[in-house]
Amino acid sequence: MYTQPYLQKYKGISTRHTCPECGQKQSFTLYLDGNTNEPIHRTVGKCNRESKCGYHYTPKQYFLDNPSPLVETWHATSEKSNQIIKKDAPPQPAGTIHFSFVEKSASYQSNFVHFLCEILTNDQIKFVGEHYALGATKNKEVIYWQIDISGKVRTGKIMQYNPETGKRIKHESGAIDWVHSKLKKSGILPEDYNLQQCFFGEHLLTIYPEATVCIVESEKSALISAAIFPNFVWLASGGIQGLAVDKCKVLEGRTVILYPDLNAFDKWFEKSLLIKNQCGCKISLSTLLEDIATPEAKAKGLDVADFMICQLKNKLSDTTPEKPPVQNRFTPELEQMTETNPALLLLIDKLELIEY
Repeated sequence: MYTQPYLQKYKGISTRHTCPECGQKQSFTLYLDGNTNEPIHRTVGKCNRESKCGYHYTPKQYFLDNPSPLVETWHATSEKSNQIIKKDAPPQPAGTIHFSFVEKSASYQSNFVHFLCEILTNDQIKFVGEHYALGATKNKEVIYWQIDISGKVRTGKIMQYNPETGKRIKHESGAIDWVHSKLKKSGILPEDYNLQQCFFGEHLLTIYPEATVCIVESEKSALISAAIFPNFVWLASGGIQGLAVDKCKVLEGRTVILYPDLNAFDKWFEKSLLIKNQCGCKISLSTLLEDIATPEAKAKGLDVADFMICQLKNKLSDTTPEKPPVQNRFTPELEQMTETNPALLLLIDKLELIEY
């Protein structure tokens, strides 16, 4: 458990040092690392001569000024030689959020779920809602909770969608908010909360230990894919850079298929080689979208969900003639691609993979 840094308690003159600002001996109190009880750095501390010096260099400011993974640790016993010993910063445990926040947020009353109601059945929506612990805010934003393989909540990604098109809506600060950020602002979480993101859906690896794992970029793609192909564990990396080797350690021993967006194929191919070598999993990379995509679609960086949604809309139009035709909300590039491959919903049965 992470422990806050603290000022060294007085236990004789050996615990008071020379101030790096005013040079006064035995007037400087060091900040100690809460986990190792070692000084953070010989300059991180507070001068006791507040009126004449006032030097105060906090741990927070030090780490902002020195973002390197190597930290300089000064030992009081080496003060005379002014020796600085460099060592790797000890890994800090990931911050976690109480599960009660997930329970309180549980709801289908988000604009994103409203959109899903147009393309999925009630049973499919219930399946993904329960499996992925979908939440909603009072503003009908969806909450994608990141729950790790041990069942610990790391954070929640808050996003707003157009309920008719299923497209993200940006606000003043962008398209994404975070639960941990809101809890920090309200004082529930500490300012130095140690965020370490995990896969969206990672907790399902424990529930389904034998299932093939499919990884996409967006949470939206993972949910729609899971609704259509529930026999697989669908995870979302949260973005093109989210397929990190450290995050993939939980995939050891699993069979994994990657479905990169059209603008991420080369990067994910390189990452897949590293993951195979360092994470001990059997991994394949789907080339299906690359094979059928038009240049225009590749430029837009479309993903698996875009094609599934288009196919589901077309299927809905064909099977419910008594209803008015579904308005076409898709680009000509998408239409051309689905015409090229009308069996797009059979992704799993017709995989085109690079095998290793």
